[in-house]
Amino acid sequence: RVGAAAAAAAAAAAQEQFYLLLGNLLSPDNAVRKQAEETYENIPGQSKITFLLQAIRNTAAAEEARQMAAVLLRRLLSSAFEEVYPALSPDDQTSIKSGLLLIIQLETQSSMRKKICDIVAELARNLIGTLYKLLYFYLLNFPGVFGNQQQHYLEVIKRMLVQCMQDQEHPSIKTLSARAAAAFVLANEHNLPLLKHFADLLPGILQAVNDSCYQNDDSVLKSLVEIADSVPKYLRPQLEPTLQLSLKLCADASLSNMQRQLALEVIVTLSETAAAMLRRHTNIVAQAIPQMLAMMVDLEEDEDWANADELEDDDFDSNAVAGESALDRMACGLGGKLVLPMIKEHIMQMLQNPDWKYRHAGLMALSAIGEGCHQQMEGILNEIVNFVLLFLQDPHPRVRYAACNAIGQMATDFAPGFQKKFHEKVIAALLQTMEDQGNQRVQAHAAAALINFTEDCPKSLLIPYLDNLVKHLHSTMVIKLQELIQKGTKLVLEQVVTSIASVADTAEEKFVPYYDLFMPSLKHIVENAVQKELRLLRGKTIECISLIGLAVGKEKFMQDASDVMQLLLKTQTDFSDLEDDDPQISYMISAWARMCKILGKEFQQYLPVVMGPLMKTASIKPEVALLDTQDMENMSDDDGWEFVNLGDQQSFGIKTAGLEEKATACQMLVCYAKELKEGFVEYTEQVVKLMVPLLKFYFHDDILLTNSPSMPLLLECARVRGPEYLTQMWHFMCDALIKAIGTEPDSDVLSEIMHSFAKCIDVMGDGCLNNEHFEELGGILKGKLEEHFKNQELRQVKRQDEDYDEQVEESLQDEDDNDVYVLTKVSDVLHSIFSSYKEKVLPWFERLLPLIVNLICPHRPWPDRQWGLCIFDDIVEHCSPSSFKYAEYFLRPMLQSICDNSPEVRQAAAYGVGVMAQFGGDSYRPFCTEALPLLVRVIQSPDAKTKENVNATENCISAVGKIMKFKPDCVNVEEVLPHWLSWLPLHEDKEEAVYTFNYLCDLIESNNPVVLGPNNSNLPRIFGIIADGEIHEAIKHEDPCIKRLANVVRQVQTSGQLWTECISQLNADQQAAIQELLNSA
Repeated sequence: RVGAAAAAAAAAAAQEQFYLLLGNLLSPDNAVRKQAEETYENIPGQSKITFLLQAIRNTAAAEEARQMAAVLLRRLLSSAFEEVYPALSPDDQTSIKSGLLLIIQLETQSSMRKKICDIVAELARNLIGTLYKLLYFYLLNFPGVFGNQQQHYLEVIKRMLVQCMQDQEHPSIKTLSARAAAAFVLANEHNLPLLKHFADLLPGILQAVNDSCYQNDDSVLKSLVEIADSVPKYLRPQLEPTLQLSLKLCADASLSNMQRQLALEVIVTLSETAAAMLRRHTNIVAQAIPQMLAMMVDLEEDEDWANADELEDDDFDSNAVAGESALDRMACGLGGKLVLPMIKEHIMQMLQNPDWKYRHAGLMALSAIGEGCHQQMEGILNEIVNFVLLFLQDPHPRVRYAACNAIGQMATDFAPGFQKKFHEKVIAALLQTMEDQGNQRVQAHAAAALINFTEDCPKSLLIPYLDNLVKHLHSTMVIKLQELIQKGTKLVLEQVVTSIASVADTAEEKFVPYYDLFMPSLKHIVENAVQKELRLLRGKTIECISLIGLAVGKEKFMQDASDVMQLLLKTQTDFSDLEDDDPQISYMISAWARMCKILGKEFQQYLPVVMGPLMKTASIKPEVALLDTQDMENMSDDDGWEFVNLGDQQSFGIKTAGLEEKATACQMLVCYAKELKEGFVEYTEQVVKLMVPLLKFYFHDDILLTNSPSMPLLLECARVRGPEYLTQMWHFMCDALIKAIGTEPDSDVLSEIMHSFAKCIDVMGDGCLNNEHFEELGGILKGKLEEHFKNQELRQVKRQDEDYDEQVEESLQDEDDNDVYVLTKVSDVLHSIFSSYKEKVLPWFERLLPLIVNLICPHRPWPDRQWGLCIFDDIVEHCSPSSFKYAEYFLRPMLQSICDNSPEVRQAAAYGVGVMAQFGGDSYRPFCTEALPLLVRVIQSPDAKTKENVNATENCISAVGKIMKFKPDCVNVEEVLPHWLSWLPLHEDKEEAVYTFNYLCDLIESNNPVVLGPNNSNLPRIFGIIADGEIHEAIKHEDPCIKRLANVVRQVQTSGQLWTECISQLNADQQAAIQELLNSA
């Protein structure tokens, strides 16, 4: 113990001597300083480290001495690391590392902390094999490794990374540091102050991108793509250099295709994630477009191309495909206003180039930009189409192919305007191109373009061409069938069969005369095309037969229905032999559903055969995997994997093979439930058990969008089994539906689930939700409404952003539309709850009340006010007289909204007045009186009947009728009735039309003198109203109101003179309508 004390005293004395030495090193006296420097140099390296560290750690020591110690320690590690550090024991090394990190954490002096960070960075730079790798590893793989201590270490992390990225001697350190820096930025993407603080890392990252690419390493470039994707604003201070670097690398033909495409990906990603920021750099966009077009020219000659019978999948690694995809995305991201003027001249020059590759690329570019430049191209579509059609005559088959591609793409992008303007030219040109017998790839693509054209073609436009279309399609089918038998070629036949299906689908019953021309050949193909390589042809033919059957209707199709069902059944029984990726499966599944629509209830007998394979396909479980980049590259050739980037070099992979089939199968199950209703009851339980868990199936939106509408349909099917069975099934669904409403991130899918949930409540009625359900649902709806307001505020903030422009406004409007759509579904759910539960649900509703009141504040956007009023309309309609206790919140806004500028708000307010009169009770009387002149003002305004105003006006007319009927003491009925009659009939708002016609019948049946007029003189006018209502199909023929109207007419018919007088004052259309009414009732 005495020895230890003596050693400690000696160490303290030595340290004290060292402090004196540090003081002398700072002395202004040259001699003293020189002597101190010599003494310092002679201290052994290990002891130096100990003394210096101790001095730095000692906060009681003089500030100058501590600062000097920090400078010396850094110099020592920089100049003599190899002599000093490795000689220390592992314990001492660990102690130094942890000691330095602890000092940073405790240091309060900012200049001192900066110097200590420099020491750590220097130590890290030298410890390539240990500490740096360790820190790099943690930063790269666990960027949040420092947790809540991160703030203490920010400076050390930053200085370490900056220094390591400047290491010219060790390229691998530069690369690793840049990747670590990128990983750290990505991990802190939402921490704006931190990103600002780390802005000076970016030049180092960009330098490392450049250097590493020329060492055949694209890992830093991939990190830059990730930053562009997740944290584009981080690039803003260096955006010009980032874009220039990307352009330079993309243009450098000495780099690999993958590197060049990744460099282009930086620019393209920014056009999607930071479009407004990029639009300010038009010079870069103008340089990037020729790069993409140059990539698209990078095609290979292929002698066998024109008559290849198997379509190769696009080679996604090729420059041509990458360039086309980039162009498509950039046009969508930046908008046509910027892109079209920049690209138009380039494309025109390419189309005049003698080299076919340029003409091909020009036409493919035109196809690629159609979606993004939609609005701008619409204005010049005429000259574009005329120009493109010329290339269907091009001497090179691949250019003709590209022209077919452009026509097909435009037919989809610009439908139905494209079809209306160019039907004559396009149909003739495509049919002519389909005659190109020597080039079957061109023939097949012309047929594919024809499919695109007819799919979106209005029926009336197609009918005049039917004879010619059918003649061409039939002759091509006959030739290609012979070629199939003689040579085994099938590519064109596959497309022609689908073209026939598409024409029939559009022509519907007008296809009946051609039915017998095609059906025998199509049945022949299904019977005989049994070889494996003909699976796709057989599947498409099955699709064609079922679409023709649906088009021509049951009566015509029944002659073949039995044969077709036998063919389908035979394929179905061989189903177990089909491989999982057999293309026939999805065609078969869809064909069965069409047969179900054609045959109706008669289809039920086939369900036992159909349902097994259908359930098997609907139950496909996708393969998923978490992979790093290396694994991913090994798998990318494997069929059907898609990847989602999760951050640095990590990806989530899902094997998508089978998912389309799964989605189709789910759609067909919904179709069976809808068509067969109680005939499907045997299968409801197993379908519900399959469908409900799929509400959490986030891999495929179509499956989610199909799934939720099935729930109310399945409940309808199950109803025949009695209330107990129905309730059990509902309990299985209900929790899952509520949870899905709470968690679904996609607004389209969420809206569909909410709509479905509302429909289920309509089916199940009062008592279907327990207290827990109400509690959870209340919290979720409250959250949705709060999110709605928060999103509006965020959009206002974005409008203040320095990059805000009109395209940003367009995308904000889209976001707003999505938000409003979700709001409409909140209204749907509340509507179903109010209509099922009536006033007993009001105490639960009160937690939402402040938010709904907020919706109808005058300063809110019109959709908020519209849907807020709709919710209060429902409360008045379903929860009166109790609804009056909320009158203080909604009555004034509702009355003020009758004359609102927005027709949608006027409509909601007018409907509210109508239900007040009908259901509200006595408390609402004075407000009905007050509303009447306001309603009349709207009805009598000059533009009341214009397209945008007519629905609101009709609701006002209906509301006046309801006040007269249910609150006659609030108005002078005799004075108002003649006016009200003069406003009839209603025909846009079908519900209100039925209501007003029923009230008119009440008045006529009670012989109301004001309505009938003296000596029934108003009857011709009433006949006119009834006839116009019939002409506009204001009331469905199955509605009881039709019988009442017909009875009114028949009563007049018995008195000859009056009948003649009434009929003679009607025009020919009105007379025909009266006859139609009498025939139907």
